[in-house]
Amino acid sequence: MATSEQDALREYAKKRLKNQQEFKQFLFVWAFVSALLSVIWFWASPNSFFWPIFAIGGMGIGAYFQWIDAYGPGLKKVITEADIDAEVERLKRKG
Repeated sequence: MATSEQDALREYAKKRLKNQQEFKQFLFVWAFVSALLSVIWFWASPNSFFWPIFAIGGMGIGAYFQWIDAYGPGLKKVITEADIDAEVERLKRKG
């Protein structure tokens, strides 16, 4: 493997590890905010509509997309020299 490809893979690995760390931090924040809003709801009006569900659900959607970025298969994010050469050839045939 060429050095540039190794560098690209190394940068991708660093980014992925950073995303995984940020995802774990977000889960902690999500749990804390969910608990805090639920306690406020319980103290203020326990017999009314459970309004914290909107914040909990919204943050859950955000957590899902962060999970995809950190752990999901996703799209191929490392562009190699072979990918570039293949795209050049495709463009030559097309044009």
